[in-house]
Amino acid sequence: MQIRFIFIIAALALGAILPTQGAVNTRLAKSVDSPVFAAFISFAVGTIALFLYLLATKQFNVQALQPAKNPWWIWIGGLLGTFFVAGIVVLMPRLGVLLTFSLVIAGQMIASILFDQFGWMGFAIREISFGKIAGVVLLIAGVVMIRRF
Repeated sequence: MQIRFIFIIAALALGAILPTQGAVNTRLAKSVDSPVFAAFISFAVGTIALFLYLLATKQFNVQALQPAKNPWWIWIGGLLGTFFVAGIVVLMPRLGVLLTFSLVIAGQMIASILFDQFGWMGFAIREISFGKIAGVVLLIAGVVMIRRF
């Protein structure tokens, strides 16, 4: 049970990184006068950091890249990330941090229920339950409350 607690704390910490990253990238976008250029810089810095880590830990392995043996969609994660980062930079100054990430979390919950229900992209099927639907509805109700107050 103790390891699960550590994973929960790690997930909360990762959740805290997202608005921090959004705030940093929003400030960067103001500095360079472009949300897309800010997203590019963010990904370039992250790519360099990952490359150096892979080299330092001897995990860089070009032979592992075998496009023909994998589904096409495994290669679009970075593309999805660019839309997310650039989108956050555009939305945060207009909606505020709390509303932006409340809506992001609501969208994540809706998509997550669908991934679980249908087992998309190879995940195990975990059927939708009343409790899961109620949780998402309550989350969306929270978004509405945040928006109104």
